[in-house]
Amino acid sequence: MLGNWFKTSLLMAAVVALFGIVGATVGGAEGMLVALAFGGAMNFFAYWFSDKMVLRMYGAREVDAASAPEYYGVVHELAGRAGLPMPKVYLIDEAQPNAFATGRNPQHAAVAATTGILQLLNARELRGVMAHELAHVKHRDILTSTIAATMAGAISSIAHFGFLFGGRGGDRPNPVVAIIVMILAPMAAMLIQFAISRAREFGADRGGAEISGDPQALASALQKMERYAKGVPMAAAEQHPETAQMMIINPLTAGGIAGLFSTHPATADRIARLLAIAR
Repeated sequence: MLGNWFKTSLLMAAVVALFGIVGATVGGAEGMLVALAFGGAMNFFAYWFSDKMVLRMYGAREVDAASAPEYYGVVHELAGRAGLPMPKVYLIDEAQPNAFATGRNPQHAAVAATTGILQLLNARELRGVMAHELAHVKHRDILTSTIAATMAGAISSIAHFGFLFGGRGGDRPNPVVAIIVMILAPMAAMLIQFAISRAREFGADRGGAEISGDPQALASALQKMERYAKGVPMAAAEQHPETAQMMIINPLTAGGIAGLFSTHPATADRIARLLAIAR
C-alpha cells in the first residue's frame, strides 16, 4: 500500500516538475509559473476526477443487479471474498473483450467490462477476470494507473505553451530546443507509465487467483481474450492510447506511436505463471 502511495506521489511530483521545465524552456519565467500552476491544477483534478473522466472516455454506463444480474452478481460475490466494499459496476458497449478497474481507493472504486467480454467468456472465466480487477483495487493500483492515464494525456498539451509564450519578451527561447522539449514531453509521459505498469499485471493475476480460488479460469480467459482482441479494434482505446495500461489485455492494434503505449507483459508469460500457481 505504501509503495503505491509513494509511486503516486512521485508521479504527481514528476508531472509538476516536467510542466515547470517545459514551461521555462518555451516561455521563460512567465511560462514556468503558468506551467507549474497548470501542473498543480492537473494533479488536483486527476486525484478527484480522473476515474470519471476515463469512464466517460469509454462511454461506460453503470449497471446493477436488475440490469446485469450475472455480471453484477459475480462482482458482488468476489468483493465479499476479497473483503472489499462493493465497487460501482460499469458496462462498455464495445465488441473487443476487455476490462479495467479505476477509482482513487477501495471505497471509491469502479470496475468496467465490455459487452464483448460478457459474450466471449463463460461464467467461470468472467469470474477470473473480475477477480483480477478486484485485485488491482485491493492492491491500490487503481489510483496510480488512472492518474497516469490522465496525466499522460495532459502532458501532451504542454506543447501549447510554445504557442502561448514562444517569442514573448527579450528571453525568446531557442526554437529548436522548444521543439525538442515539446516532442519529449509526451515521451516522458509514456516512460512514467512504463515504470508502473508491467509488474502490476503479474501481481493482479496472482491476487485474482487467490480471490477466485481458480487460477485456471483466469488463464483460460486471458488466452481467449488475447486471441479475439487482436482482431477487434476498440475505438476509444485507439483515440486515448494512454489508457491502454489500465486494461487487462492490451487493447491497441495500431503501430507507430500508439504502439509505444503497450505496457502489458506477454500474455503467454502470464498464463504460464497462473498455471504454475494452479499446480
